[in-house]
Amino acid sequence: MDYYSSQITKLIETLSGLPGIGSKSAQRLAFHIINMPEDSVEALADSIVSARKKVCRCKECCTLTDNELCPICKSPERDKQTIMVVENSRDLAAYEKTGKFNGVYHVLHGAISPLLNVTPADITIKELLVRLQQDVKEVIIATNSNIEGEATAMYISKLLKPAGIKVTRIASGVPVGGDLEYIDEVTLLRALEGRKEL
Repeated sequence: MDYYSSQITKLIETLSGLPGIGSKSAQRLAFHIINMPEDSVEALADSIVSARKKVCRCKECCTLTDNELCPICKSPERDKQTIMVVENSRDLAAYEKTGKFNGVYHVLHGAISPLLNVTPADITIKELLVRLQQDVKEVIIATNSNIEGEATAMYISKLLKPAGIKVTRIASGVPVGGDLEYIDEVTLLRALEGRKEL
């Protein structure tokens, strides 16, 4: 039996399909949206549609941006000879919050996972290899400390070793099984400073 009208039920179902939003949170959000002024709801809907249409991958590092190049790749201040490889744009943001990394990034958009049928072809390793044809001195692998992240790190390391590029891995200050986006800046900074060559 439905407790709400079909429109409210549909809104709750749609919101509960978002990651991290359970049925209770979806109900709270749905009623909040319904009680918002109409122009605020339209602005919210417009910003969602606009972001979906205009956000694309940076042609250099593959992070999400609404320009051809992201602000980090555009910046002449960044050390383009040091590339930190991360799994997603949220991990990039976590490292940027430390304010201590002056290199550039490469966003993989995932990690190798045979169980989930994610192969090297499904993430942006090919784009990373193209970037390495430029003058790159070090690649820091900052994938998550879980099975998929470790497998991805080892795969990238084996690809890059023959090229003579220094390959390092973030130190284990990051807890095993932890996602970078949820780790505090101090832990991330210690992991970065304690990285070791693979």
